[in-house]
Amino acid sequence: MSALTVRAARVSFRVRPREVLVVVVGLAVLALLMLLNIGRGDQHIGIGEVFAPENRFVVMELRLPRVLTGALVGAALGLAGALTQTISRNALAGPDTLGITAGASVAVVSITVATGSAAGGAGGTVAALGVPLAALIGGLVSGIAVYSLAWRRGLDGYRLVLVGIGFSGVAANIKWWLLTLGDVNDAGRAMAWITGSLNARGWEHVRPVGLALAVLVPLVAIGAFTLGTLRLGDEPARGLGLRVDRDRSLLLLAAIALASVATAAAGPVEFVGLAAPQIALRLAGTGRPPLMGSLVTGAVLTVGADLVARTAFPVELPVGVVTAVLGAPFLLYLLVRSRRKATL
Repeated sequence: MSALTVRAARVSFRVRPREVLVVVVGLAVLALLMLLNIGRGDQHIGIGEVFAPENRFVVMELRLPRVLTGALVGAALGLAGALTQTISRNALAGPDTLGITAGASVAVVSITVATGSAAGGAGGTVAALGVPLAALIGGLVSGIAVYSLAWRRGLDGYRLVLVGIGFSGVAANIKWWLLTLGDVNDAGRAMAWITGSLNARGWEHVRPVGLALAVLVPLVAIGAFTLGTLRLGDEPARGLGLRVDRDRSLLLLAAIALASVATAAAGPVEFVGLAAPQIALRLAGTGRPPLMGSLVTGAVLTVGADLVARTAFPVELPVGVVTAVLGAPFLLYLLVRSRRKATL
């Protein structure tokens, strides 16, 4: 299906029906997965009974916050991955490979060990406010550090990914070292969070991610008009009048903020930010990862993985384990595909 040009006042933009279809179908699949996920548990609730008054407490207080947290976390990671892959012009660039989630994890483990509060529990003011703030600071520091180290008279996508992977390795070792400094209980609670889990998530976890998406999605949508130009390279973009360094930095900051807040809410849910944009790109048939398609695809992947983690095994697994198992082969596929393109 060819793109349609929409004009409103002095603004015109192109709408691709296939891209819109991906978003609409993705939202329908997401709604179905959320209803199925809400119905699973010790007390089984059918899809048609989710909104029944007698199930209000179980749904509203116990299950809906978990499902909403998963959907919002996946959406934030998917959008962050679409931004980083477009900015770097590299399919291997994501919040995981660029060290953003690793930096956020180090910050959260630090505050968990220092205060003795559980990152994933209802630990009062520190857990509700300190963890998201610490994750945001950690993600910003790591993202800026990786960007600065990778900058050499311009930004090369592969150098950015290599620096990010190296930074992630260093951050991982710091994270494990920090765990040895706390007592056994704090280390155990932090370990449960490190695996990427949606267990015991409440409305206090929904609000920060929802607020971040409400603020950043409109800003990213406005800045999306520059993404297509950035894909041409730095010099062509400057020739077209784009302030490359400023615009790229602002979009990258938005990606870091989204990934950091998502990590604070559910821990490092691996590979969603890497896989969702690439899946959305293939479904939509576009030249770069579609922003809204990546957002919806990330939400579908996370909620679907959580449903699998809860129902497909004798014991409930953290959602991060399932996404890592599914995402690792996809990463290998991207590596092989990138290698073949480089040799052509």
